[in-house]
Amino acid sequence: MPDRLVFDLDPGPGATVVECARVAERLYETLVLDGLTPVAKTSGSKGMQVYASVRTRTPDRTSTYAKAIAHQFATETPDLVTAKMTKALRPGKVFIDWSQNNPAKTTVAPYSLRGRDQPTVSTPVTWDEVRACTEPSDLVFTADQVIDRVTELGDLFATLTRPAHPCLPDVPPPTAEYRARPHRVPTSRYGALAVIA
Repeated sequence: MPDRLVFDLDPGPGATVVECARVAERLYETLVLDGLTPVAKTSGSKGMQVYASVRTRTPDRTSTYAKAIAHQFATETPDLVTAKMTKALRPGKVFIDWSQNNPAKTTVAPYSLRGRDQPTVSTPVTWDEVRACTEPSDLVFTADQVIDRVTELGDLFATLTRPAHPCLPDVPPPTAEYRARPHRVPTSRYGALAVIA
């Protein structure tokens, strides 16, 4: 059974990881309201991924849940988000690739070094860092930087390997009106918001 939920955020032409960070913030709010503990990482290239540990009743539940959220975001903010892979729909937008929950798909692993002229790393990041991202360079990390980060912050993805996984909620996800209400979010050493409004 799947024990992990993933949203792959891929910026289209004209968009960057900054736009991905804005979408990731919304995913954080939605997943927390559903009782999950989301964690984020850079792709080491142009995008980001958001993960959460889950328990499911059937193997296709993660895809169904992720697809529902992706399409809801695309409906609510069509100028920023698309839930369809069609390239013509992606300029200036963030594609939420919910299909990465299919067991046949692969997503770059945390701490993977990407082969580029200046090698960068797929790096777990705090939610404070996601919220503070205003330039693409804010979420670019080299191998040396990642080693220092792990020494200082520990493994920000460790929550995904803990044995107790929350149940994945039923779909559809909460309505926009429900998500718009203020909700208190537990703080952690990785820096979570105290209140989502």
